[in-house]
Formats: sequence, C-alpha cells, structure tokens
Amino acid sequence: MLYNKPKRLGLYFHIPFCLSKCAYCDFFSFVPTNEELITRYINALITHMEEYENAAEDYTVDSVFIGGGTPTCVPTEELVRLIRAMKKNFNISKNAEFTIESNPATVDMHSLKKLRRCGINRISIGLQTGDNNELRALSRIHTRAQFEQSYRIAREAGFTNINVDLMFGIPGQTKESLMRNLRYLIRLNPEHISLYNLKIEPGTPFDLHRAELALPNEDEEADMYLAAVEYLNVQGYPQYEISNFARPGKESRHNLQYWRCGEYLGLGPAAHSFMEGRRFYFPRDLEGFLNGNAPADDGAGGGFSEFAMLSLRLTEGLQRKSCETRFENGGALFDGVLEGCKHLPKNLIHADYERISLTAEGFLVSNAILAEILPG
Repeated sequence: MLYNKPKRLGLYFHIPFCLSKCAYCDFFSFVPTNEELITRYINALITHMEEYENAAEDYTVDSVFIGGGTPTCVPTEELVRLIRAMKKNFNISKNAEFTIESNPATVDMHSLKKLRRCGINRISIGLQTGDNNELRALSRIHTRAQFEQSYRIAREAGFTNINVDLMFGIPGQTKESLMRNLRYLIRLNPEHISLYNLKIEPGTPFDLHRAELALPNEDEEADMYLAAVEYLNVQGYPQYEISNFARPGKESRHNLQYWRCGEYLGLGPAAHSFMEGRRFYFPRDLEGFLNGNAPADDGAGGGFSEFAMLSLRLTEGLQRKSCETRFENGGALFDGVLEGCKHLPKNLIHADYERISLTAEGFLVSNAILAEILPG
C-alpha cells in the first residue's frame, strides 16, 4: 500500500444493556440484573481504553459512537464517567462527531442536557416505525407518542444533528404504510435517516416463530426499498450508503470511517477494530471482557478486495483515484473490476474509467454483484 498511516481514528463503545430484548434482535445485548453490573462494565471499558492510550497517541479522534444495546438506559452519571475517561485517554478533535444511540422510552430532558454538555452532539433515535401496530409486532417498548416526545426533547436539549432509524419488511407492513412512516418522519425534519430491512436472524424469537409472521415477500421488500430511496432523494435526503440518507453535509462521519476503510477502535463484547493494518475484536463474552481478556486477532485488513467491497456500499462507489492513492498497482486493480462490470445490466451499475458505483437496484443484489466482479 502506498498511503501513510491515517491519523484519523473512529471510536466505538458498545453498551450491551437494554430495558427489554426485541424479538428480532441478534446484537449482543441483554437486560442487566442490577446497577452494580453496569458500574463494573463501565469500569472495564475504561480499563480497556487505558490499554490503548499509547497505541492511539498518534491519532486524532474525529468520530465517537456509543452504541448498543441501548446506551441511554444506563444511568447518565455512568455515561458521563465514560466520556470523561475517553477525553483523558484520547486526542479528541474539537469538531468531532459524537453520537449516542437511544430508545425513545429511555430519554428525558435532564439526561440529554447533561450528555449534550459533555460533548455529545449527535443522537440516533430508534423509531423503527411510526405505526403503533408495527411497533407491537416488533416488540418495541415505546410508542409513536414517546418517540415524538423524545425527538422534541432532543431538539430542546440542543441537538442539531439527529438521526432516526427506520425499518422496512416488518410483519404486516405494506409499501403504503412505509411511505406513511417516511412522510411522517420528513415533517419532523431530522438531519439523517437510516433505513434497514428486517432480517430474521438465526436463534431469535422471530426465527423460531417465522411461520407465524406475516412478512412481505422479496419482491414487496424490493418495491418498498426503491420507493423509499426515490422519495427520500426527492425530499432532500440523498442516499449515500445502502441504508443511509442525509441532508447534504450531515452524512455520518462514523459510518464513512467504516465504509472508506478508515481506522477505528471498538471496545466492548462483539466490538470490532481496524488499526495498523490488523483487524481484531472482542468476543461476545461479557465475563471475559469484565475480567480483562484481550481481543481476538481477525487477520490483516485493508486489502484491495475489502476496500473495493466497502467502497461499493457507498453511492460514491469505487474510484480510480482512491485506488491509485492507496495501492501500488491501484490502477490495474481498478481496471480488473471495471472489466468485470462490462456484462452487467446498466440499471444495476454505473461503470466508467473514473468510477464504479451501484444503483439503488444494484444495492438490492449487491452481494451477488460483488461476488462476480471482485477478485477472490
């Protein structure tokens, strides 16, 4: 590789606690048995954080993401303690993007004002759907009214950068109900919208009761996705990644750090990292993390196939100039991918001398396209 070691670093902190486990969720999360466990966990995050102080000293952190789980179900004092330790151990840019995930049932004005004063400047609210029947089908613990209240509180607490998560492919959902959700959300004018399709993960309650779920079929899901992409683009939320849409200039810096193959450090069970050309992760083992177990090595990262795959998740796509900057034979590598695109239908991919990118239709079958055009 030709590029020098990047000086920018993203930080991710996994908070695995929730008030209730959703029936579709496969993330490493659970309901804590007591507050002492939460305190022990924050202590462990801080201890692991300190172990990386020297390794990260040459980096400037320009994005921080506290995810879960539901970070806002943790006592605010514990989150403040984590943030203070973070600022002590890392060189965090003054204009860093600093995000926390939340459930509408777990926020109040006092806690959000406190988090805002600590430097958190972006909040991601897990709405999933504005239809109360669909919320019940997902076993969510909040209502549409609670979401509206949490959104208003976030604005009043000083958050000028809000993401809202939506899902499609929900049991009983139709394209019409999805579009109602989008119109409802657009009226609130968030800066960023993440739109994910429901995936039935092995071993979840949804998986065990799949036959009882009134799920849309693949064609119906595809129609939902394409209609949503078109509508959001028209409403001033250009798509910049398979599942993400934003007002211009409000794209998630943390997301882009991942998809542009930048470096990041993830702390917590199931959290992944990419630093110094190596990938590593903490296993899905709470006790092991609490006891100070080291992360597991996941091999070398940042090679061309990985870089191309991640780039093609973005609407900006894979660019010749980026390949030539990053890899010694980047131009030839780009040409190899370009050659593989020649036989693909134009409605799935745009490919020319400078750039290769998938269309919205192409994103629907991206795994098949990538398997065909990228080197093994």
